[in-house]
Amino acid sequence: MLGSFAVGKTSLVRRYVDSIFSENYVTTIGVKIDKKVMSIDDTDLSLVLWDVYGEDNHQSVLPSYLRGMAAYILVIDPSRSATFESAKNLQTLVLDTLGPKPFVLVLNKSDIKDQWEYHEGIYKELSAAAVDTIETSAKTDTGVDDVFLSVGRALVQATG
Repeated sequence: MLGSFAVGKTSLVRRYVDSIFSENYVTTIGVKIDKKVMSIDDTDLSLVLWDVYGEDNHQSVLPSYLRGMAAYILVIDPSRSATFESAKNLQTLVLDTLGPKPFVLVLNKSDIKDQWEYHEGIYKELSAAAVDTIETSAKTDTGVDDVFLSVGRALVQATG
């Protein structure tokens, strides 16, 4: 799980793994690791989800957190246009550190879609590179399962 601070990475993971949503914001320090087993086309897949702290003006994601990653979920909060730039920087960091990896682009907080402001150029570039682009809301549980199913499918296809 990669993205700027407060885009909803932890909320998406908690909704998917534990079926929980909380309005209380608690910033992630370092990385929080969860695990969930899923089945994709009769293939059992164990997702080890690294919820990496969000980028902001004071900290950036360390390349060491990316090592061993098979795929990733790149989360944007379109109500904060700066999160598009952060997402682009993170995608570049992954490419520079590991080379191309499958990723799902997530436009989170669809429950406040009337506040979204697209950064059209970055959005088009990222969505063209992603295996899937999905609108979600951890609050309303919209599209959350789809995100993890999509990344699971990409992992199964990559391992052939």
